[in-house]
Amino acid sequence: MKPGDTLLVRALRRPQTVADLCLTDWDLLVRQARASNLLARLQALVEQHGLGSRLPVQPAAHLASTGVLAEKQRRSVRLEVERLQRVLGRAHVPMMLLKGSAYELSRLPPARGRLYSDVDILVPRHLLAQAEKALLLDGWHTTHHDAYEQRYYREWMHELPPLQHIRRQSNLDVHHTIVPPTAKPRPSMEKFWASAQRLEGPQAVYVPSSPDLVLHSAVHLFHDGELEQGLRDLVDLDLLLRHFGVEPRFWIQLTARAAEMDLARPLFYALRYTQRILETPVPADAFAALRSFAPGAGLRVVMDGLFLRGLAPLHPSCADWLTPAARWLLYVRSHYLRMPVHLLLPHLLRKAWMRRIQG
Repeated sequence: MKPGDTLLVRALRRPQTVADLCLTDWDLLVRQARASNLLARLQALVEQHGLGSRLPVQPAAHLASTGVLAEKQRRSVRLEVERLQRVLGRAHVPMMLLKGSAYELSRLPPARGRLYSDVDILVPRHLLAQAEKALLLDGWHTTHHDAYEQRYYREWMHELPPLQHIRRQSNLDVHHTIVPPTAKPRPSMEKFWASAQRLEGPQAVYVPSSPDLVLHSAVHLFHDGELEQGLRDLVDLDLLLRHFGVEPRFWIQLTARAAEMDLARPLFYALRYTQRILETPVPADAFAALRSFAPGAGLRVVMDGLFLRGLAPLHPSCADWLTPAARWLLYVRSHYLRMPVHLLLPHLLRKAWMRRIQG
C-alpha cells in the first residue's frame, strides 16, 4: 500500500474529511496516527479547522488526551532550552537549536501538535569538549556506555553519544555537524553558522536560516534514513515548505543553498515525496533547478518503490508484501551513505550479532 492510499495521509491532506468518518474508520485512523507519532498533529488539525464538535466521543477523547500531552511537552522543551542556555552560556559555548526545539522556539507550524523525545542542539566543533564538560557538570550523562558505541559516535558520527539528565530524565543530542564526517556530502558548518538567526535573549542561542531548516530536515530524513517516524518528518517538511514557500525568492534561495551545501540530492527527494504524498505545492522551477542533481530515471523508479513504502505509517494496515524488504533496504542505504564500506560491513555485522545475543 502506498502512503497516499492510507487513511492517515488522506486525513492529513484534507482534514475536513475526518468529520464524516464512522467509528470503525476512526479506530483505524487513531492507530495509524499513533504508530506514526502524528496523533497530536491530527488533534491540532481538528482544532485548527474547528471540527471538534463534529467528532464522535471516543476519538475526541483520544485527541484531547494527546493534545494535553503535546502542550506539556512544548512547555518542557522551552524550559529545557532555557536551562541549556544558562549551562552553555556560562561555558561561553554558543548553541543552535535543531529540528523540534528550533520549530518551537521560532514558533513555526511544525511545532503545533508535535511530540518530543529529545532536544537536538548544534555546537561549534572546536568547542565540543568544552560543551560536553559543562553538560556533564550539570547532570547530563551518556546513555551509551559500551566502548564500541562510544567510539562509533565520537569518531564516525556527527554527534556525541546521546545524553540523559540524571534528575529530569530529559534526552539530549549534541551535534557538531549535520552529517557524519565519514559521509560523502560535506556541508560547510561555517556557512551554516554564518547564516543562522540569533534568538532574543542574553545568551547566544541560534536557529538555522529558513533554507537551512529545510535542508537539515531533508538530510535527516533522506540521508540519515531514520524512517520509524518517517511520515512525521515528512509532515514537518511539508509544513516548512508551505510556510516559507510564500516568501519571495524562497525557492530560488533554497535550491541554490542546497547546491552550495552539497545537499541537493536529499532536497530533491524531500520535494519529490512531500509533493507526491502530501501534495505539497512545489513549483516546477524548483525541480528544474535540481535537475542536474536528481537520480537517473531508473534509480528514481527504484527509490519510488522504496520510499513510497518506507514513508507509509508504521502500521500493518499500511504495508504490502514488499514493505519489510523496502524498509530493510532503506536502513542499509542510510548506513552506506554514512560510512565507507570498510567501516560499514563490520558495523552492520556487529549490530546484527548484538541484536541476536540480546534478543
